[in-house]
Amino acid sequence: MERTLEAKVGGAVDAWIAWLPRWKPATHRVRTRLCRRCLGSPFLKAIGLDADVPHGVQHGLTTRMKALIDDVVDEYTDQNLPVLSRELKETERRKARSYRPEVGLDPEFDGLQLDPDPVPGEPFLFTLGELAEGDGPPESVRPIELSEEEKQALRTEIRLADECADHAGRLICGFLQQHRVRAREAVAEIVEPQVTALLDALSESLDVPPTRW
Repeated sequence: MERTLEAKVGGAVDAWIAWLPRWKPATHRVRTRLCRRCLGSPFLKAIGLDADVPHGVQHGLTTRMKALIDDVVDEYTDQNLPVLSRELKETERRKARSYRPEVGLDPEFDGLQLDPDPVPGEPFLFTLGELAEGDGPPESVRPIELSEEEKQALRTEIRLADECADHAGRLICGFLQQHRVRAREAVAEIVEPQVTALLDALSESLDVPPTRW
């Protein structure tokens, strides 16, 4: 698994670097919520992008690494954790009946809030979050109550899945360290000039004297 995962990490970093030229500094919206995926991320620390890097650039990388962990855990669950696998498939089957705006997003947008923060006095006609809530599944597709034995087995399998995710995450952090130099070089070559240009433009606009009429 380690060699396969190492190759996938390298491929994900390649894809992230290839995406960087499409990144643009955000100038129209201020984030009011912290991104739990990126704040204190061990992935960003491992690859040396945990400071002085715009959040959008960080998020594109952390999301790709999380997807790799999800793939490892999904495969492990399908092969070794039958009760958890059954419950997850049932959950996905129920979710398929409702609107899910978060599904199918590009890695750079996955995990971010779906709707902008509300502006006082300017209510939304509707939000994506409200549309996704729906009315819930009908009675005919609600989950069947588990037996005590199944509940205990499910708790054990959830713990095993968490341990699998933790192990995969540690491996990924180790593999990311191999890409520190080229990741920093890519940020310096592609991202930093855009940030510098934005700051220069802001500085020029602030230095313009007010017009007197």
